[in-house]
Amino acid sequence: MTEQGDQFSWVCPSCGRRVPTRFEECRCGFKKDELPPAVVTEVPAATPARSGAAASLLIILGAAIGLGIAVYIVQSHKEQQPAPQLQTENVAPRTADPSEPAAPAADGFVAPVTGSISLRPSTEPATNTVAAPTPTASIEDIVSNALPAVASIDAGNSRGSGFFVRPDLVVTNNHVIEGQSSVTLQAGGNKYTARVMSASPAIDLALLQVYNANPRQPTLRLGTAASARPGEEVIAIGYALGALSNTVTRGIVSAVRETQNNVTLIQTDAAINPGNSGGPLLDRSGTVIGINSMIISKGQGLGFAIAVDHAVSLMNGRPDVSTTTPMASLRQAIGGPSEADTTREKGAEDYAQVVEWAARNGNQIDASWQRNAKLCVASATSTSSDHPWFALLLPNGVKMAVSNLYDCPGWLDTTKQNAAEIKAKMDEAGEAARRQGVYPGTLREIRQKYRMDWSGWN
Repeated sequence: MTEQGDQFSWVCPSCGRRVPTRFEECRCGFKKDELPPAVVTEVPAATPARSGAAASLLIILGAAIGLGIAVYIVQSHKEQQPAPQLQTENVAPRTADPSEPAAPAADGFVAPVTGSISLRPSTEPATNTVAAPTPTASIEDIVSNALPAVASIDAGNSRGSGFFVRPDLVVTNNHVIEGQSSVTLQAGGNKYTARVMSASPAIDLALLQVYNANPRQPTLRLGTAASARPGEEVIAIGYALGALSNTVTRGIVSAVRETQNNVTLIQTDAAINPGNSGGPLLDRSGTVIGINSMIISKGQGLGFAIAVDHAVSLMNGRPDVSTTTPMASLRQAIGGPSEADTTREKGAEDYAQVVEWAARNGNQIDASWQRNAKLCVASATSTSSDHPWFALLLPNGVKMAVSNLYDCPGWLDTTKQNAAEIKAKMDEAGEAARRQGVYPGTLREIRQKYRMDWSGWN
């Protein structure tokens, strides 16, 4: 194959020398013009074609590699973009614009919240608690929330109030249920039966366990008397006189007092009537801070509630210890009657109730005696009293007449049974009054008041 030249020389085909292009003839005499045309035209055309294809391939390959790198960088930037944003918000959170939609938060991250938050209440009904009103709630709202948790208590000889702290547990005063082992409750239209689970006469508190408890029974939240401040507004709820349901009174805390026997009392001018005893004393958040217990009749607006802290201690099985009742401590503090005087006064009241009952039944015996004694009684021992049938209470005090017109023996036996029942009640009441320290003169005055005085009662 004939060697080809380049742009600076040409090859002589005769001797093979490389001749510079400025010479037209080789030393051997071969002239440049005699070179074959095909050789001259092919050499310049082949070299540029091969060089252009290689350059184009390199350009295309480089562009493809560059595009791939660019795509990878852009994709990586998109995937990593939230991380710098979270870091920026943690370091310097910005105030959100209310007009901008909130972006979804990443797992495990809680974005800072600004402004107020409103939570909707659960749609499930409450099972055992009354939702406590906010401190700014109206009195109407506080009362309407609390009323279903306040119960009336029927303890046989006495009536009072109480309130649910659990669906199966009620707090009340001891003097409301004193002497009873079980009571009847009524709250929110529901009736319950409860037993006296625990009682503290010294603190005048008691706990009642409800047998047929309703898991949806509303309850009240317990606070502490330590939060009570003089001048603070309070609300007392109960069953006034044991019959006037849902009685609500309002007042202020006059003082928080400690008795000589470490019983905390909240003094208030909210009216506390008989029958309100055992009901709750609420603050303006609807929380129980005391148990309405007593009033002082000598003054105006002198009501007292036992601090709810004592009820909490009783619920925890650690009742507070006191050597005297709260009422006795108060009376001693203000120079009132002693506890013995209070007991004596109560004994006289109980005796008067029995004598009044005996007088009503004795009047019926009197009417029967006047109708039948002329036919059936031959003679009767004088008793020096207003009731001649008292002779039936003496051995052989009455001699029966014989009458064919009337069943005198049957009438006399019935009258004796009624008279004996009255005597048994009178003797029992008299003995109880003497144990309570009631003076004999006081007992005689009570009998004279009801025309039932007779030496046979002594």
